[in-house]
Amino acid sequence: MLVKRFADAEPYDAPNHHGVVGLRLQGFEDGGPTNQWVGLSQFLPGGGAGPDSTPFEKIYVVLDGEMTVIIDGEETVLGAYDSCTIAPDEVREIVNRSNRVCTMLVVIPYPPSTK
Repeated sequence: MLVKRFADAEPYDAPNHHGVVGLRLQGFEDGGPTNQWVGLSQFLPGGGAGPDSTPFEKIYVVLDGEMTVIIDGEETVLGAYDSCTIAPDEVREIVNRSNRVCTMLVVIPYPPSTK
């Protein structure tokens, strides 16, 4: 078992994101998960990401606040404890349109040739 304390989570920068602070909770360390990594993203009002896609799926879980997810022009608002899976190569945009910080858990597989 690998325990990683929140106080020890390292910040990371995600490409094509703005108004966000990301913390890596698990992943990319010895003894950690072998298939995916887990991040905690805190999006300021107006913060977001994309539009873009990745060659692997990702899972978003909103813990607090709300996040608008836009795929093929269709908008879906996720609130606390709502989640979604973004398919590989699916173009998505996310925007925090509220006046509250949105805290979101992100689960992403390791890119090929990493870890």
